[in-house]
Amino acid sequence: MTVLLPYALREYTDGASELTLHATSAGDALAALVASYPRLRRHLFAENGALRGHVRVYRNDEEVTDPGDSVQEGDTLMIVPSIAGGAGAAGAFAREEIQRYARHITLPEVGWEGQERLRNARVLVVGAGGLGSPIGLYLAAAGIGTIGLVDFDDVDLSNLQRQVMFATTDVGRSKVEAARERLEGVNPHVRIVPHKVRLTSENALEILKDYDVVVDGTDNFPTRYLVNDACVLLDKPYVYGSIYRFEGQVAVFGGREGPCYRCLFREPPPPGLVPSCAEGGVLGVLPGIIGSLQALETLKIVLGTGTTLKGRIALFDALSFRWRELKLARNAQCPACGDDPTITELIDYDAFCGVATNMENTTMEGEITPAQLRQRLETGEPLQLIDIREPFEWNIANLGEHGARLVSLGDLPDAMDDLDRDQDIVLYCRTGSRSQQALEYMRANGFERIVHLRGGITAWANEIDPSMPTY
Repeated sequence: MTVLLPYALREYTDGASELTLHATSAGDALAALVASYPRLRRHLFAENGALRGHVRVYRNDEEVTDPGDSVQEGDTLMIVPSIAGGAGAAGAFAREEIQRYARHITLPEVGWEGQERLRNARVLVVGAGGLGSPIGLYLAAAGIGTIGLVDFDDVDLSNLQRQVMFATTDVGRSKVEAARERLEGVNPHVRIVPHKVRLTSENALEILKDYDVVVDGTDNFPTRYLVNDACVLLDKPYVYGSIYRFEGQVAVFGGREGPCYRCLFREPPPPGLVPSCAEGGVLGVLPGIIGSLQALETLKIVLGTGTTLKGRIALFDALSFRWRELKLARNAQCPACGDDPTITELIDYDAFCGVATNMENTTMEGEITPAQLRQRLETGEPLQLIDIREPFEWNIANLGEHGARLVSLGDLPDAMDDLDRDQDIVLYCRTGSRSQQALEYMRANGFERIVHLRGGITAWANEIDPSMPTY
């Protein structure tokens, strides 16, 4: 059977105007309806479970007077609420919502109409980590009606230094599920849509198309370029943020009319050249600052008020507490939003950014797996094990008990003369990107008996020594 939903209720059904379901009675059909759209319940039923007095239900052309009235395949159930007409601002919100959003509603720039815009908005947050935490918390508190969260990772203990969405009891849980629980606790009037997937070229357009604004909480270049290109193709505003150690960046990119992220950075840096936050570290409060600004820009876009950062990029240095603002112009030659765009569909962004994928069961030339390294260490084969990370990383976890020595990547050129070119060398870093870079450099300088540890010390901890701390 089909349930028809009036316009006045569609904001609680994600815009759906009808629902097809199986039921044997009108009461069963309504129960199935509110199970699919929980926010409808308080608009249809009183606290005692009875249908509210201002709501009528019709089966085909006849009013349903008893929830036990039978329905059959092919029937149409229509819900008809009373409507007041006119603005009716206060009537659109429950008393608890009016109290919750009072500080918004009293703002002339927001008011009833603005709060209604927030409630009807659909915002996607890509990444539920350091940036995604403040973004999600403030959007939920503000009353954004539908918040999508994209993240395929689980909560790790090392996340808690900056990812304020999560508690210690969440360690090991899916990030999007833990985040949904937290955000629903912040505001039960918002709908949280978890997407526990890795955003790819295959699913990005399908996921992003249902949202009004996309907010970037990512921590890697392939996903960032993917999100940018998808937003340009779908013509959606893209709120950008990034962090590293004590510095952050915020901008708003403008869909097809630009400027977009590629106008700012046409190409990604070579793999390993720019370390991730995991490798370089980040002050825990910094993502709170940058993520809050991203939430601010998102709310301004939804409300249609103020001046956003579109066409500008804000740079923040936490150590000196200095803000700088730079103009960002659309590049007419931009491959995404330019006059003659060459990016007309999503591409392989891992390949574009030089990131190797699908390598779980394959050893590339120049690599050694953790299992292979353990076997060589156990057999006592002579080799030089070189850790090219930074001293603070060595202090977290290292392979010193297996004979490793620390030679940071920046010190490698001066230390090469001390290495034996006639003995096997194994390089390792945190995840393998920097050791791959060091491998190529040393081979260019005449080293032949050299490989690097695939996946770095993180893979060693995961596959060989689970007691070893990861970061």
